[in-house]
Amino acid sequence: MNFWKKTDLCSCTQGDQHGGEHVPFWRRPGLSRRELFRLAGTGLAGYYFAPFSPIPEVIGQARAQTKNTAKSCIFILLAGAPSHVDTFDLKEGAWTPATFNPTSYGDFRFPEGLMPTMASQINRFAVVRSMRAWAVVHSLSQVWTQIGRNPTSGMGKIAPHIGSIVAIEKARERKADDMLPPFISLNPGGTQASAGYLPSTYAPFGLNPNAGGLPNTTHADGQARFDTRYQLLQSLDGAARVNSPYGATVEDLNAFAASGKALMYNPTVNTIFQLNAADRVRYGSNGFGDACLLARSLVENQKGCRFVQITSGGWDHHAAIYAANNLPTRAQQLDRGLGNLLNDLGQSGLLESTLIVMVGEFGRTVGNLNAQAGRDHYFQQFVMFAGAGIRGGRAIGSTNETGSATVDPGWSRGRDVRPEDVEATIYSAMGIDWTTIRYDDPFGRGFEYVPFAKDDIYGPLNELWA
Repeated sequence: MNFWKKTDLCSCTQGDQHGGEHVPFWRRPGLSRRELFRLAGTGLAGYYFAPFSPIPEVIGQARAQTKNTAKSCIFILLAGAPSHVDTFDLKEGAWTPATFNPTSYGDFRFPEGLMPTMASQINRFAVVRSMRAWAVVHSLSQVWTQIGRNPTSGMGKIAPHIGSIVAIEKARERKADDMLPPFISLNPGGTQASAGYLPSTYAPFGLNPNAGGLPNTTHADGQARFDTRYQLLQSLDGAARVNSPYGATVEDLNAFAASGKALMYNPTVNTIFQLNAADRVRYGSNGFGDACLLARSLVENQKGCRFVQITSGGWDHHAAIYAANNLPTRAQQLDRGLGNLLNDLGQSGLLESTLIVMVGEFGRTVGNLNAQAGRDHYFQQFVMFAGAGIRGGRAIGSTNETGSATVDPGWSRGRDVRPEDVEATIYSAMGIDWTTIRYDDPFGRGFEYVPFAKDDIYGPLNELWA
């Protein structure tokens, strides 16, 4: 493999990062020569893959010690990019509405008036304030956040979603009664990343939750008629699998159809996807609240779903950011949905085995508002973590007085946190070796779970568990 091609070595997009200059990663601040060239021993590991997946050689490069504290992951994407200085890295000024009611919780300053439920749960989550995006283009950075690498690079174009990697890694742990897709995406808006080059079995199963349960799980002509038609389809596909030159593709499609069929006429599935009326009110009676409530149900029932993505849109506030229907509305929905999710999982004890990660694609401009009373795109941002043994009630890293730049990274690598580091943290919490390289990619180059795994450029934020 040639890792030294220019297109592979820069995680930024041409000209939009470093003052207009295309800067390869080895010249970036915070990366020492020792970090760059430190190579770890290679060890072989055997993995189980679904029946229709090729069995590649899979190699862990650094014999990584994973945290392995989470059975499930709930990943919340705040599409549109929330203002960090108005929310989880609060910077007060003449612009701060009095209704935000900034309140101190130890060294943690938080807008209690904007998000009172989250304020009551502050001991259950930690905020990393030293995170910085590579790019400030919505679609690009949304995908970057979900795949943990530059989507425009060669490997980025085929890269699976983090949730798809979790799904294929956890395939060997599926039980006979696991009927749910391993990766479910709720309210899939913005730019939803896919399974990349992996089989569709590990693709995100997307739906918009509602009080009526999982839609399209019955057939207009009844179950008997549906079963007859499905058997006919199987007989036709069986011939295609034998005679078609697209055998692997047909097998992949067949596996995907079988997973869909498992959701139909299934009373257990119906129970999982039914939302309690009183809980819906408590969670906000909106799309985000319903998604948080369904995520709770998926975690509680443990029927094969290991990764849940929730997308919350509407955070792109270039104008009138403090108008009632902009940041206050988005924050209120976030507060009731996520705040009650943290409380309920905490009360039931399930938060200890559930990793919750919340992040946008980048942050927003700092200080005074722009001429439209809003905030524009900006590199500095935050990421929130909760559960899976993470110690809450604190911030990791700090920014300067305006929130424009990191002052103290707050972690062992001594630099800004990047999406690749968040990816490695998720894998570590889920017991997945983030240094793994799969040799089943279509390019035959080796797909690294986290870019530059063999060089230890990126890694988990172990300080979350300190």
